[in-house]
Amino acid sequence: MDIARLIAKESKAKKRQVGAIIVKNNSIIAVGYNGTPSGHDNTCEDEEEYMGRDYKAHTKLVTRPEVLHAESNAITKCARSNSSSEGATIYTTTSPCLECAKLIIQSGIVEVIYEDEYGKPEGVELLKLDKIIVRKLRQ
Repeated sequence: MDIARLIAKESKAKKRQVGAIIVKNNSIIAVGYNGTPSGHDNTCEDEEEYMGRDYKAHTKLVTRPEVLHAESNAITKCARSNSSSEGATIYTTTSPCLECAKLIIQSGIVEVIYEDEYGKPEGVELLKLDKIIVRKLRQ
């Protein structure tokens, strides 16, 4: 998990930096962090203005739709390499969302270890339904 935390620091995201590593046979076969696709401007969020209840203008960060999550980045990097993720473990600093959970299942990863909770539990619930081992590290 220490390595996943280090990888997360590579993200240019302002709201949340997430890192993931895929491990098989005690070797790291892929890493990923949340960010835009290769060749794109690596700005992860846009600032949007809105009127608050206090009738004052405020700004909030809104994640751009093209941003990839750390898990999907690691899985696609693995797919482009000669390494198979079949039977692997993924360590991620944040629990997977529903979309990343689907990719984890399809990629043959058998275990997910995470540190922090994502806002919604659907991803973890789907993984458990599919008999993927899911563990949250205690802090």
